[in-house]
Formats: sequence, structure tokens, C-alpha cells
Amino acid sequence: MLHPRRADRETSDADPVRRAVTRIACAAVGSVAMEIAGVTGLPEIRPGDDLATLIADATALADGDVVVVTSKIVSKAEGRTVELADVTPSAFATEWAARWDKDPRVVELVLLESRRIVRMAGPVLITETHHGFVCANSGIDQSSSGAAGRIVLLPEDPDASARRIRSAFNDRGLDIAVIISDTFGRPWREGQTDIAVGIAGIAPLHSYIGEVDPHGHEFRVQELCVVDELAGAAELVKGNTSRVPVAVIRGYAWRRDDDASMATVIRDAQRDLFR
Repeated sequence: MLHPRRADRETSDADPVRRAVTRIACAAVGSVAMEIAGVTGLPEIRPGDDLATLIADATALADGDVVVVTSKIVSKAEGRTVELADVTPSAFATEWAARWDKDPRVVELVLLESRRIVRMAGPVLITETHHGFVCANSGIDQSSSGAAGRIVLLPEDPDASARRIRSAFNDRGLDIAVIISDTFGRPWREGQTDIAVGIAGIAPLHSYIGEVDPHGHEFRVQELCVVDELAGAAELVKGNTSRVPVAVIRGYAWRRDDDASMATVIRDAQRDLFR
């Protein structure tokens, strides 16, 4: 566990994660202090690239770190990109796109990547992906795709992607939690935040249920989605235009769970009051 001042004293000029301009030393919370640093110097990711090796070569990692990886570079490494020139839109996609001045090929990909359409409101398509995530446009993205006319899809199995990266770190003798993150909007609030879409090695939830606060009140419902909180914190040193797609969180006392998956986080339909 690092104290921010001690971390400054121990900084090495040879460690890019410490030299990153996108660096945050978080204030202590109780007896806990965390440091979040962006990993700079990563190349443009191409299909087949070994992300774990690229990350480990770019920064000094340590046991207990949490590595947060933007889903876009995972998708690129796994070949989850599509050239719009290769997409033939359906009649429905063509009609809807014409109504709202959209590219029908993009609309077709949104539909293909969705399990169901949750809401169509004007030009906005809210869908449930095959993973079970509810988001705009099935999570597909054109920005920073690597080429004009190229679309980046979400990883096919983000949990499996996270497990592969964690396993590669384990092969280097490092016990590191991995979070795959993506930017989602939220109901009833403006703006977006990064959330976890894939995890490995880390328990996603921290429950206070059954615990008692200092005034004797017993918690009955409070359960924190710590992987979403860590993903959102990591975004503060990454950003969409900084070309820093990975962050390392040091000092967070995460609970190990080798069977962790996002299935625990996605609310069951029977308990979803807004479905």
C-alpha cells in the first residue's frame, strides 16, 4: 500500500508509468491510499498483439496492482473490427437510418451486436448487447478505430479477454487484477463514465450488508460495484484523446476471486424494475 509522498520519493526516472503526465495521487481514505497512473508509450494496437507483454514492457508492475484496459484496444488486438465497406444494411437499418440521417451500415452493426432494442427515441438507439450490457449503439465505436470507415465492436467475451491478460501477468510471476473498461452513459444523469465490461481475479462487489455503522445502524442493501468505481477512476488518467488506453491502480486492497465475472454485476431481469 503506497502513501502518496512515499510514492513520490520512490519514483524512478526509468519507469514510464511514474513519468506519465496523466498521473493522479489520490488522497488517503482512512488508512488506505491509492495511486492511479496512466501507461504511456503504447503503440497503435493491431490484431494479434500481446497486450500483457506490451503493458508489462511499458511500465513496472507489482503484485496487487489493478490494470484497467480500455476495451477498444482489446477489441483491436482480438480483431473485433469491421470495415463499413463490407457491411450490407438490412431494409430496416436503411429505413431507420434515412429517417434520422444515420449511416445505415453503422445501424446494421448496432442491430447485429444487440440482443434486443431497449429504446428507440429519435436518433438514439439503446440496446442490450449479447453480453447483457444495456448501452447506446451496442457499444460500437468509430472513434480511434485506426482507420476511416472502420468500426470497433466490443470484445466478444470481455471476461475471457481479462482472464487471458491476467494469466499472462501470472506467467511473469505477478498477481494482478484486470478490468476491461468502456464508456457508458447513465439513466437520469448527463455525461458518461467508464465502467467495467470484463474482469479477472477481482471480486466485483463489496457488500456492507449485515455490517453496522458507528451509530449502530445495520446495512441492509448497500453493495458497492468496486470494479465500476475503479474503471471510472482509471478514466481520469486515460481520456479519449490522450492515447493512454491503460491505467495502473496501486494501493487498492482488492479481494481475490479467480471465478469472477460480469455476470455477478448484471442485474437479473426479475429484479430489474425498469425492464
